[in-house]
Amino acid sequence: MPATTRSDAPVVIEGGGVEVRMREVGGNMAAVFARFPKGTDMAPVCKGLPDDLCPCPHWGYLLKGTLKMRTRHGDEVYEEGQAFYWPPGHAPEALEDCEYVDFSPTKEFHEVVEHIKTQMS
Repeated sequence: MPATTRSDAPVVIEGGGVEVRMREVGGNMAAVFARFPKGTDMAPVCKGLPDDLCPCPHWGYLLKGTLKMRTRHGDEVYEEGQAFYWPPGHAPEALEDCEYVDFSPTKEFHEVVEHIKTQMS
């Protein structure tokens, strides 16, 4: 069974204190390790995606901080220690310094990462 750690996963997004690492861990799923400093708002880099929101689902656990997730149906707040499912159609904003690990479909997440990189450059 494949496994990875934060330090083993390559950095796929970096800048402004944001760090996202990803490694495929089995077939078509990726382990994602994310760090967002307080005030990070991913909505601007989601512009151009369907509905200007992330179209990739994520299952994970918030290790640290508080995160607001904007959705088509309103905002939801997630806190340290909570397991989550974020369906397609969201954009995160860090209300505090945040760290989480999630599992996402590799292909879909890779497409989002490539879009974000073009928005950050």
